[in-house]
Amino acid sequence: MRRLHDLLLGAVLAAAWQVCAAAGPADLERDANASLQKLYATVPAAKALGANAQAVLVFPKVTKAGLGVGGQYGEGALLKKGKAAGYYNTAGASVGLQAGAQQFGYAMFFMNAGALAQLDKADGFEVGVGPTVVVLDEGKAKTMTTTTAKDDVYAFIFGQKGLMAGLGIQGNKITKIDPK
Repeated sequence: MRRLHDLLLGAVLAAAWQVCAAAGPADLERDANASLQKLYATVPAAKALGANAQAVLVFPKVTKAGLGVGGQYGEGALLKKGKAAGYYNTAGASVGLQAGAQQFGYAMFFMNAGALAQLDKADGFEVGVGPTVVVLDEGKAKTMTTTTAKDDVYAFIFGQKGLMAGLGIQGNKITKIDPK
């Protein structure tokens, strides 16, 4: 059991290093736009929300891993009309019954100026505190229209790879960064 824990910890560290070292501003903007276009192609409700959103924060690749204690990290771009208006990281830690490793992406659609203003608070934007964030899956998204969209922020999780019990963004902290 200890060996499995050590192997998983090594994998988490290697994956986190890869995520942290990989992206400069141009890469983040390109990957965020590409991920958003893939999401739009597969989830029409996301495209409809994007047309009405103040901005979309896209994290193309988030790495999550854990064995009892876990964490996740990723970097992304805030897109306004397809152009990067800022760069952010998302990080979270968790304790509990969990095992595995996974990569995924997510996009947050900020539907009003007030919710968007919360993103750049000095201590960072904590998901689950402040504006209402609704996480949508493909099933729920099919029944939603832009006239029924009344919440502050909508989030779509996409591109899951790997095996990890429990996937979500609740409890993550999003912080503005200056990528090199």
